Amino acid sequence: MPEWVNIIIRSLALIAILFFMIKWLGTKQLSQLNIFDAISGVVLGGIVTIHTVDPTSNFAYALIAMFIWFIVPYGVEFISLKSKSFRNFAQGKSTVFIQDGKIMEDNLKKKGYSTDDLLEKLRDNNVFLASDVEFAVLEPSGTLSILPKRENLPLTAKDLGFKLAPKKEPQTIIMDGKVLLEPLANLSLNTNWLETELTKLNVSIENVFLGQADNDGQLTVDLYDDKIAVPEPTEKPLLFATMKKCQADLELFALATENEESKALYERNSKKVQKAIDTIFPYLN
Repeated sequence: MPEWVNIIIRSLALIAILFFMIKWLGTKQLSQLNIFDAISGVVLGGIVTIHTVDPTSNFAYALIAMFIWFIVPYGVEFISLKSKSFRNFAQGKSTVFIQDGKIMEDNLKKKGYSTDDLLEKLRDNNVFLASDVEFAVLEPSGTLSILPKRENLPLTAKDLGFKLAPKKEPQTIIMDGKVLLEPLANLSLNTNWLETELTKLNVSIENVFLGQADNDGQLTVDLYDDKIAVPEPTEKPLLFATMKKCQADLELFALATENEESKALYERNSKKVQKAIDTIFPYLN
C-alpha cells in the first residue's frame, strides 16, 4: 500500500476515534477546561499527529495510548461528580477576589493575579470601577463572576412594580427559504398561518433568508434582498389602539346621551373594556 494512502486511512481513523472520545468526555471539556481536560486535549492531539505522519509507527500503540488518555480524564470526571473534595483537588475551586466591596489582596497573590489583571477581568464584565463591585469570585474555569453593588444594578420591571407577561423563546420557522415544521408546531401554528402572514408582508417563502416567530404569533423576517424593506409587526399596537378607541367611544357616548339608562350602560361597558385593557396590557408590551 502506498504511504500516502496509509497516511490518509490512519488520519481518518484517528480523527474519528478522537472525535468520539472528546464527545464521550462531554461538551464541558470544550467550554470549561480544567487541568486534566487541558492535558488530555493536548496529549490526544499529539498522539494523533505522531501516528498520522509516521507510517512506520505501530497503529495499535496509538489506540492504546489514546485509550489511556481517554479513560484517565473520564475517570477523574466521574469521581469528581461523586466527591466534592476530589473535585476541588482535580478541577480547582472558586476564589473570592472582592468581598463586601473590598479587594482581597492575599487571594489575588495566591492566584498570581496583579491589580491590572483584576481590572482587566472587571472590564470584561463592563465594570470600570472596582468600587462598584460588591462581590467578585474567580471560577475554576478562569472566568470572573461579579455582583455589582445594589445601587449599580439595572432597574427591572419588578423594581418598578410592573407586571410582565411570561415570555418564551422565539422559534426559527424559516431558514434559507425553507419552512421548519417542528419549530412551527412548537408554537401551535401551521403553514396556513405562515402563508397568511407572509402574504401580509407581500413576500414569498423562497425570498426569506430567516424567519422567526414569538410566542404571541408575531412574525419577523430577513430577506435575501437587503434593499427590500419589511414592515415591523403591527398586530399588538393595532389591537391596543383599537381597544383604547372603543373605551374612549363608550365614554363619549355616555357623555353625549341624556338617557340615564343608556348612560349607565355605556359607563358600565367602558369600565369593562378598561379592565380588559389592563389585563392584557402586559402581553401587548
